[in-house]
Amino acid sequence: MQRMRTIALLVVALLTLALAALPVGCGNNAQPDGSKLVTYVIGDATGDWGYPSPYLHYSRGPGYVRMSLVFDTLVWKDDQGFTPALAEEWEYIEAENAYVFHLRSNAKWHDGEEFTAEDVAFTIDYVKMHPNPFVTLIGPTGVEHATVADQYTIKLYLEQDYAPFLNDVAATLAILPKHIWETVEKPEEFTGAQAVIGSGPFKLVDYSKAQGSYLYEAYDEYYLGRPAVDRLKFVKISEEMIPAALKQGTIDAGQVVPEMVEGVQAAGLTAIEGTYNWNAKMTMNHKKEPLSDKRFRQALAYAIDRESLVEVTQRGFAMAGSPGIIPPDSPWFNPSIEMYEYNPTRAQQLLTELGYELDGGLWKKNGTALSLSLIAASDFKDVGQFIKAALEEIGITVVFQTLEGKTVDAKVTEWDFDLSIYGHGGLYEPSILNKIITGKGFNSARYTENATLNDLLASQLAEMDPTKRKALVGQVQEVYAEDLPALTLYYPDFYWAHDGTVPLFYTEGGIASGVPIPLNKLCFMTYETK
Repeated sequence: MQRMRTIALLVVALLTLALAALPVGCGNNAQPDGSKLVTYVIGDATGDWGYPSPYLHYSRGPGYVRMSLVFDTLVWKDDQGFTPALAEEWEYIEAENAYVFHLRSNAKWHDGEEFTAEDVAFTIDYVKMHPNPFVTLIGPTGVEHATVADQYTIKLYLEQDYAPFLNDVAATLAILPKHIWETVEKPEEFTGAQAVIGSGPFKLVDYSKAQGSYLYEAYDEYYLGRPAVDRLKFVKISEEMIPAALKQGTIDAGQVVPEMVEGVQAAGLTAIEGTYNWNAKMTMNHKKEPLSDKRFRQALAYAIDRESLVEVTQRGFAMAGSPGIIPPDSPWFNPSIEMYEYNPTRAQQLLTELGYELDGGLWKKNGTALSLSLIAASDFKDVGQFIKAALEEIGITVVFQTLEGKTVDAKVTEWDFDLSIYGHGGLYEPSILNKIITGKGFNSARYTENATLNDLLASQLAEMDPTKRKALVGQVQEVYAEDLPALTLYYPDFYWAHDGTVPLFYTEGGIASGVPIPLNKLCFMTYETK
């Protein structure tokens, strides 16, 4: 008992020292005139999400959010939906399949240069040549060409009908300053101060990859008015330390695990809950046998009790996943798809159909025992162990390994895996289905083998009638759930806690093309003194 008490005291001491090393939160820095400099500090367990330029931030939601503080888009979203940004007004001309954007005349770049329609036209041409991590302008989402009508009016002609254009392009594509980027031939190598001159509400002051920290300062001449927060900091802090740091005031906001919500609320902090628009999934390498056969993939789905997985690994703080990806609380959800409810007997039947025989508790074919590798980031260690146990319960050997998150992403990209567990958000607008089913990159199953599925995906993007589009999205879920190149395991309950000085909110439809993080840059236009 004495040893346990000593260890507990040591942990408290170390935690106190660690918290003391963090920057103090809002409004604590006095200026020469005696007024206070409002500094808002956000804790993040990962830390580094890449340099916040449009081409160097890491291609996940937190990386985009850090970039979005510096660079603006034509359109933005708040807690109600689309709202003006660099464009004050816009209209769709059906006969021409074109969007006209009427731009602001008072927007400036951080170096003082004036923003005009030429910057937008340049950005369109540049991104067509150099696709950035979040937007491609070639193919279904493409802009055929841009026409500058006058200094503050631009018309974008689409390559084809594209229902989610405002969401996926206008509200996501960071507009670049032509006078800087027109000489940049390799955007993925463009770093330094020039690479982060944008038109957004904040300017980047400091970035440390090693420390995983970011420091921004308010842009005095922002067209919507100067942000109410003078400085914005992101600091790396472990998930376990975030609640204590919030209570001590060393950070002002951070994501908290569900079990900690009542505690932070009891301390006078505000907690907000997101909708189910982030999913953890198990991707199956359909490029190699036996995973190339959909019956084998279906067998794995039947062998995993997703309801129990939620209770055991998420302590009940999640919703079991839908094999059609779209969460059940979405208006796009199709409840008629095959749900693969836990059925180990059916899993064994499918394996038998595939020529496997159960020998000594293990499935074998031609005398070789069935064995699969499973990789996951350490955040998914419990999930991986659950899946390993579930598959071994029916006779499939699983070699499970936890790796650094970016290593998992890299292995998935190179098809160097059997099974992998990872997660992503963006499950708002159904255009995400194209990106994560047939698209490129580690977030996608990169599954193009089913021509019917490919046609449905293309059709739903081009269908401008909402009712007809919903029917197509429902069919996409049915076909995808049958082929099952990846299995959504669960949608976690997500909570952020904050001190109430900044009115954080979850963006309607997610930030940009669907980032489910309550750090919309419009939040920081308002500040209430503690």
